[in-house]
Amino acid sequence: MKLQVASKKDFPTGLMLPWEQSLKDWDVKSLVTISHGLSRNIVRFASYRDVVYAIKETSERLALREYALLRQLEDMGLPVVQAVSVVTERASLPNASPAVTERGLLVTRYLDRSLPLRSLITSGASNEQAQNLMDAVAELLVRLHLAGFYWGDCSLSNTLFRLDAGLYAAYLVDAETGEIHDTLSPGQRRLDLDIAAENLGGELLDLDAGFGLPEGVDPIETALSVEARYQALWDEIAHDEIFAPDEQYRIDARIRRLNQLGYDVDELEIETLADGQLRVHADVVEAGYHRRLVKSLTGLEVQENQARRLLNDMYSFRAWQTGVQGQDIPETTSAFRWFAEIYRPTLDAIPDEYRGKLDDAEIFHQLLEHRWYMSEQEGREVSLDEVIPAYVDAVLAGLPEPELTTNPLAVSVDL
Repeated sequence: MKLQVASKKDFPTGLMLPWEQSLKDWDVKSLVTISHGLSRNIVRFASYRDVVYAIKETSERLALREYALLRQLEDMGLPVVQAVSVVTERASLPNASPAVTERGLLVTRYLDRSLPLRSLITSGASNEQAQNLMDAVAELLVRLHLAGFYWGDCSLSNTLFRLDAGLYAAYLVDAETGEIHDTLSPGQRRLDLDIAAENLGGELLDLDAGFGLPEGVDPIETALSVEARYQALWDEIAHDEIFAPDEQYRIDARIRRLNQLGYDVDELEIETLADGQLRVHADVVEAGYHRRLVKSLTGLEVQENQARRLLNDMYSFRAWQTGVQGQDIPETTSAFRWFAEIYRPTLDAIPDEYRGKLDDAEIFHQLLEHRWYMSEQEGREVSLDEVIPAYVDAVLAGLPEPELTTNPLAVSVDL
């Protein structure tokens, strides 16, 4: 047997699992039941040292290829599941089952506090939430295409969603059909969008027949809407601007708009046209402008929309500090004080039994939302100290525990 591990700091599931058996025959106590999408391969989940790992059985060639692709996508900063290890040459093990010949196992780290769309829809998502989920799929495709990644199988089953400041962030789960290029042609992007529309439409029709969709959500219209959502974002990011030589201030405005969307500009290309006007092309790099800024200021690892919300609160805190002290406070100093005096004490005040229901940044975002509503109702500025117990009782106490059920006979999907 050959076991390749991506990081010695994140050793996957130990050597005690029955690697010599076909995955469908595993019967060990570390297996757990997790909601997940449909898969053409057998997928099971194992818990090891308080971390959950997804294990997929496929051909050795595809397992090795997907392992390499996921690692490369992660290195590029894209929203994908983390490839942890790949297991090959299982037939060389003592008492190996004939079924494992030329079959590999891909191990990825389960994305904490995430769910497939199937689970989100069947648990009672609203029309607005369903539309937010489609926005997340469109943004995921834009990010992948900007990086030169052709997916080839965008679907609900291959995507996981996490709450991101009240909206959703989408993550790629399955890269089996993907390809990385320097850039994608319009034809490649078009084909990827067509495949996405077909897959999404079929899965939404299936959900509608089996469970029902939120009121007002038409499966075909919703699937086709992803292209329009994608195109609107792509055009805003990728289009060139033409302006007069005395309007160069618009370059700064263009960069600010891209930053507001969460994208950084790597390089500007400015060309003088025959009529004397200027054409400006911005080379946009991977999204995460606000996320990277929050990390540089505080060390926090958060998602993009959460980062925007945290930054807004940081800037409000800095403005208050400036007003109190009568002098400008350096951004790094103010951010450190915000983290030490506002963010960390607020989260530490959440009872331990509720803290794990959402990630820290999402709890903080929801606390700010709850404070706004309470302040509106009471006609005064409500403090965070007042908000915390009300938020815990009204929101956190009613949320389900994170999904993780130990089950030696965990269900597999084999389609």
